[in-house]
Amino acid sequence: MARRATGGAAASGTSAAQTQTTQDEQHGTRNKVARSILDHGPSTAAELAQRLELTQAAVRRHLDALVAEGVVEARDKRVYGSRGRGRPAKVFALTDCGRDAFDQAYDQLAADALRWIAQQAGGGRLGDAAVAAFARARVEAQAEKYHAALAGVPPEDRARALARALSEDGYAATAREAPAQAGEQLCQHHCPVAHTAEQFPQLCEAETEVFSRLLGTHVQRLATIAHGDGVCTTFIPGGQPKTSAQPPASRPRATAPPATSTASSTIQSSKASKASTSTATNAQQAGRNPA
Repeated sequence: MARRATGGAAASGTSAAQTQTTQDEQHGTRNKVARSILDHGPSTAAELAQRLELTQAAVRRHLDALVAEGVVEARDKRVYGSRGRGRPAKVFALTDCGRDAFDQAYDQLAADALRWIAQQAGGGRLGDAAVAAFARARVEAQAEKYHAALAGVPPEDRARALARALSEDGYAATAREAPAQAGEQLCQHHCPVAHTAEQFPQLCEAETEVFSRLLGTHVQRLATIAHGDGVCTTFIPGGQPKTSAQPPASRPRATAPPATSTASSTIQSSKASKASTSTATNAQQAGRNPA
């Protein structure tokens, strides 16, 4: 009985290994089909079969799987000149999602563009300022809809509302209580511009400034994917009065204090000084990284 059991286990292991090998081979062939479409443009199943030295039936199976995954899509073949009888042949082309799976050097293009902006501004501090201005304009344009998503949201719920809005743009964001300090952490588990931000930190700085205005309170960036951290983490201190969320380009205006008598003004000034010292102390403590 023991020998039979051992033999059965070995056979099961062999079968699993063979299944895994078959799946790997299919995945590799599927990638070749997608790559062939990328290199040669929209192609028919017959053209792909000829290029890859496969049967049309095998190619169609892989195409069906790629269509189901949203990597390729079928469309009518474009005909130039007079068209013969019958329906036009179907060709398979990569979708935007399919193209994103291949290296398109978008990060390098963005970095080259920002480098050019810095050079045109004169380099050095002037170049850094020009890149920072571009970063602020870019983030503030994105933040217009974030401001709409936070409109009317209570202060205690704004971080979660912002996380939902960021997730809709592909940042995979979440909001949670800070582990060892009063406040919340806004976590972005994905950053579409991480490689570019590694060279130009102004992108992260501009985003942090916009978060502060949207949430109506001071925030502190604790970690970024661009600097090698696993998650972009922004600390939102708790226990501070949160103002109304401001649109990206607007800032609150200062108002003049009401006129008071000399004695009353002196007393109020003394109280305000003590309150300011207390608030500054709390702000410094809240701004530290959580343990």
